[in-house]
Amino acid sequence: MTDKPIIYSKQTLIDKLKEIAAMGWVTNARRDNSGGIGNTLEDLLDIKENNLPIPNAAEWELKAQRLNSSSLTTLFHTEPSPRAVRFVPQVLLPGYGWTHQEDGKKYQKGEMSFRLTIHGLARSDRGFMVVIDRKERKILISFDAESVDKRHKEWLESVKKRVGLDELNPQPYWGFDDLDHKAGTKLLNTFYVQAEVKIEGKKEYYHYTKVMMLQKFSFEGFLKALEEGKILVDFDARTGHNHGTKFRMRQDCLPILYEKATVII
Repeated sequence: MTDKPIIYSKQTLIDKLKEIAAMGWVTNARRDNSGGIGNTLEDLLDIKENNLPIPNAAEWELKAQRLNSSSLTTLFHTEPSPRAVRFVPQVLLPGYGWTHQEDGKKYQKGEMSFRLTIHGLARSDRGFMVVIDRKERKILISFDAESVDKRHKEWLESVKKRVGLDELNPQPYWGFDDLDHKAGTKLLNTFYVQAEVKIEGKKEYYHYTKVMMLQKFSFEGFLKALEEGKILVDFDARTGHNHGTKFRMRQDCLPILYEKATVII
């Protein structure tokens, strides 16, 4: 890393990324492998923490991911409205939670869990899904007791005793305008780089083989990805702590969220 910061134009950055791709396999720059793909690419570009120094242009960032991975990428955290209700710890967890697997072991007796990942393509095995209401301009969380898988019969009986089996009332939601702003400030114009990965001995190696230039966040693309199950809403709460509600994305779906996607490599 040089002391003097490097300034890239979009074209010089594209040229540099092409050079890096032509290098073939490079060694992970981090010993523990954590964040290795992005960190190694930053080292090769001689930049810090994915902040791309491109002057006189809208903000840009660098995203690097491994190819053919089934892992989900967290886009951002945001709790549903109305915020004052504190839906996850005050409504969903006590009304629809289930016994935590570490109840009475790692955690105190009576520890409950509400850990659930849902989208708009189909209901989960516990009857929850994302519903997009374009007329009301809301993304809602919906519950349907009829859709609960029979293996959760005992849990469903407990829900019936606690809060009944009707639709959530009120329903947690995110307003279009608020979510458009939240997503738009997180999903900046992006150089999206993907790498093949191999391990030899105890070392991990990357070959950066795909690069796209993604411009102007598309909220309609975001809604479509939610409806198609490519973006998911992830709840992760237990009695002792709410880890926050996240919007997460399947691999290879980032280009859907932008109006313009230009293939560089």
